[in-house]
Amino acid sequence: MNKYMNLIGIKALKASKDRINLKTKNKVLNDYAKLISSEKNSIINQNLKDIKFAKKIGLKENLINRLHLDQKKLDNIKNSITKIIKLKDPVNNILDKWKQPNGLNISRVSTPIGVIGVIYESRPNVTSDVATLCFKSGNAVILKGGSEAINTNKILANLFRKSLKKNKVNENFVQFINSKERKFVDIMLTNMKDYIDVIIPRGGKSLVKKVMNFSRIPIIGHLEGLCHTYIDKDADIKMARGIIYNAKLRNTSICGATETILIHKNIVKKFSNFLLQKLENNGCKIYGDKTLRKYYKGKIFPAKEKDWKTEYLNSVVSVKIVKSSNDAINHINKYGTMHTDSIITNNKKTANLFLINIKSSIAMHNTSTQFADGGEFGFGGEVGISTNTLPPRGPVGLHQLVSYKYQITSKGKIRK
Repeated sequence: MNKYMNLIGIKALKASKDRINLKTKNKVLNDYAKLISSEKNSIINQNLKDIKFAKKIGLKENLINRLHLDQKKLDNIKNSITKIIKLKDPVNNILDKWKQPNGLNISRVSTPIGVIGVIYESRPNVTSDVATLCFKSGNAVILKGGSEAINTNKILANLFRKSLKKNKVNENFVQFINSKERKFVDIMLTNMKDYIDVIIPRGGKSLVKKVMNFSRIPIIGHLEGLCHTYIDKDADIKMARGIIYNAKLRNTSICGATETILIHKNIVKKFSNFLLQKLENNGCKIYGDKTLRKYYKGKIFPAKEKDWKTEYLNSVVSVKIVKSSNDAINHINKYGTMHTDSIITNNKKTANLFLINIKSSIAMHNTSTQFADGGEFGFGGEVGISTNTLPPRGPVGLHQLVSYKYQITSKGKIRK
């Protein structure tokens, strides 16, 4: 097992040293999209095998929905590839340059990271998105998907390798670990720091926590998406109702779904029913604090301390009444996970206070937290969202998958 993984690491390291021009990169990606179209029946058949297995092992319905592929989802995968093709090459760009008084001409230039290891669950689109983004940014990638999606992931990875080979590019830019054994994850995290430069986990809390606790390799990722939407006293109430409905219920299983709603105390008595009834009418279970329970006339359950710390990933929301915007900010910074948090207000000063003081990697104003997505940011796609304090932060797309170096030139300068 160690020998097999070392070989994968050696192959990835060798591939990552190749510098591929933009025309060839885009040709590989275009051919990959065509292969997804021509092999759609094979992909869906492999996906059906995975769904059958997922049901057998009792995978939750929301995770089976993530796993499931149909024509629409395949079209979305191809559209993501097309968007990435249209993006500029992120490699070898001059990010900044200046001339020092000492005669040195300094440029900061983007470079590939090297080899990226990605450990993920349930979502087969991660295979195509990650392979596409890593390759265009000049990085080799080692993919370890979950056992529940192994057949779908395998065919999507092999089609990418087929496109690489067709274009006479080292197919080891993309390698897929074809095993359900969890020990391979342990090896990636602990024994491959000579080959892998960074690890990106995509999946549930238990997976990400394991990666964060055991990895000897730097990590880009987030543990949870405990997102908040704060409705300020100066909010457009009709707008706020539409935003919280979308932020909570559009897709409850994504990390950008709002899990806690904060409402300013000045508007709770008059507007709490208008704001929250639509959620309840559409099957959302509401946990509220003592103040909200006093005024909300619908079905509501007492919120406990654990509710402020819970990422439900379901049709459930916790609601707290706050005294001020600073109170909302303090609550979010205490209980949030630095993912995505939004304020609904028409007061620009309050909005600015919120945007500056929230610790989140994504801070929003009058916007649904469901937009926390690399595709929506114009990144073409993403390998994940990072809540790390150090960059990259937020959606990690094409231009976040590079590092940089300083290039120095002079006319024979020597230091005195």
